[in-house]
Amino acid sequence: MNESFLQSYAAIAVTILIVAGIATAMLVLAHVIGPRRHGPVKDAAYESGMPVIVDARRRLNIRFYVVAMLFMLFDVEVIFLWPWATAFYAAATEGKTFPLESGGVADKNFLLVGMGIFFALLLFGLIYEWKKGALDWA
Repeated sequence: MNESFLQSYAAIAVTILIVAGIATAMLVLAHVIGPRRHGPVKDAAYESGMPVIVDARRRLNIRFYVVAMLFMLFDVEVIFLWPWATAFYAAATEGKTFPLESGGVADKNFLLVGMGIFFALLLFGLIYEWKKGALDWA
């Protein structure tokens, strides 16, 4: 594999490791250093300063879950743009090509067409969900 192509994934891996390390350190420090006072007022649920009116385990409308799943779907798709953008930048500015498993090479035109197809599929999915009424809150 091309070394610069792997470096784009290395940056993602280093970022994930740093974030996981900081999150773990904050949780451990909060547990070790934090106060240990408990009581009925301290252990009560707190929701924006308002007293709890209904049970938190009540049934919610399915639309909330559908919107959450759609958000996750389209949000995760954006993650695929990072390595593609790195590869496309190298192909467009430096003229680099990337070998394919089929024996061919991926140049800037191939990468651009591939991302165009990817965005077309995402757009098709969004239009489909819109027409089905998944985004209608009426």
